[in-house]
Amino acid sequence: MQVAVVTFDGFNELDSFIASALINRCSKDGLEAFITTPTPVVMSMNGVEVTGQRPMEFVTEAEVVLIGSGVKTRDVVADDRLISLLPLDPSRQLVGAQCSGALVLARLGLLGGIPACTDIKSRPFIEACGVTVLDAPFHAEGNIATAGGCMASQYLATWVITRMLGEEAAREVIGYVAPVGENRETAERAMRAIRTGAVALL
Repeated sequence: MQVAVVTFDGFNELDSFIASALINRCSKDGLEAFITTPTPVVMSMNGVEVTGQRPMEFVTEAEVVLIGSGVKTRDVVADDRLISLLPLDPSRQLVGAQCSGALVLARLGLLGGIPACTDIKSRPFIEACGVTVLDAPFHAEGNIATAGGCMASQYLATWVITRMLGEEAAREVIGYVAPVGENRETAERAMRAIRTGAVALL
C-alpha cells in the first residue's frame, strides 16, 4: 500500500513531512509514504532542498495521493503541464489535500459539490472556484478529504491510516508521537476530528 505525498517547489515542510512521517510509522504493516515531486529536487518555502523519493508518474500507481500545500500553489494550478501529471481517480484511490492543496483538487474538478477545508490565506482563492470552504480542520466525503491548517496534516494521516489499516493502527501511531502525558487525549482528538469531519468514512 503506497502513498504519494505530492510536494511542489515552494512547499510547506509541515504539510508534507508530518503526513509522510506519521504514515511511514506503519511501514511494518505495508503502508508506506513517499515524497513525490515534479523535479528531482524541490525547495521548500523556507529554503530547504529535498530530493524527491518518487517522480510524479508514481501518482498513478499509489493507492493514496496527498497533495501538499505551499507558497506556489497558484502557479501550480495555472500550469497545464503540471496539472496533467495528476490523473487522479477517486474511484480507486484515496485523495487528500492539505491547505492550498485543495486548490489543486478544485482545478482537477474533483471537489464538485464537496466542501473543503483550507488555510485562511488560501480560502478566497478556493471560494473563487465555487467551492464552499468550511470552518473546520478536516472534511472527507467518500474517498476525498481536505485538511486546513498546517497541524491538521495529522488528521489527513489519521484518515489515511484508518482507511487503510483500521482505527487501532491510527490510534497507535498518533498516541506514540503525542506529547508525553497527552497520548490518549491526542489520539482521541485526532479520531474525533476525522469522525466529525467524515461523510461515509468507510
